[in-house]
Order: sequence, then C-alpha cells, then structure tokens
Amino acid sequence: MFRLGQRVILVSDSFEQGYPIGEHAYLIGRDRNPDSAFEWVVRIPKIDKHFPIVEADIALEEKLLEQEAEKVQREALLDHALATRNEALFRQLMGMQEELTDEENKEAVKETPEEFIRKVNIKAWI
Repeated sequence: MFRLGQRVILVSDSFEQGYPIGEHAYLIGRDRNPDSAFEWVVRIPKIDKHFPIVEADIALEEKLLEQEAEKVQREALLDHALATRNEALFRQLMGMQEELTDEENKEAVKETPEEFIRKVNIKAWI
C-alpha cells in the first residue's frame, strides 16, 4: 500500500510515542526486523526528526481528502433534504431505506411534511 518516499499524514499514536498527530511525513525506510513492532520509519520535516511507526498510524493524504470530501457532500445533501423537506432523500442518506409493507407505505404517504420535520427534530434533540 505504501512505498518509500511517499508523503503521508500521521493519524494516530498507537504506542503513545509522542508523535505530532496531523503532521505531514515522508516514508524513508522500512523496518524488516521481525522482532520489531514498527513497520516504517518516517521523517517529519517540520520538526526535523525520524520516528519508527506502525502502518496503522499513517494514512495517505489523498485518502483523507477523499473521506473529507464525501463527508462534506453528505452533510450538504442532508441540509438540502431538510431544507426542502425531501423525506425520501433524507431516509436514503440516513440509511433508513427499509423494505416497507403495504400498510407502512400507506402510513408513510399519509404523513405530512410537518409531522416528518417534527420527528426529525425530536430525534435530533435526543
């Protein structure tokens, strides 16, 4: 997944070594010692230090940016669904798309937009 020279971001500190979480780093070596828990050696240019690190503590910058973009997009769609009172879009985004029986479909159709907004506000309050 990673290769030498690649730019990564420190996302956690599994062994509590005092890593500067959120900083950019470069992979400068791979620790192939079977007795070591650390898999990579990274260099953090901002503080000019090298750290041994496990693979779970680093992530690619591109992946983090993609995740953040998806999160922002989902939040924008939720805001739009609530502003336009689009119940179908809201249920789809919240993962509430379940197979409804005919009886439940009839009840869902009878529900007014005001009742839907009231239910959403009650759930948001909790």
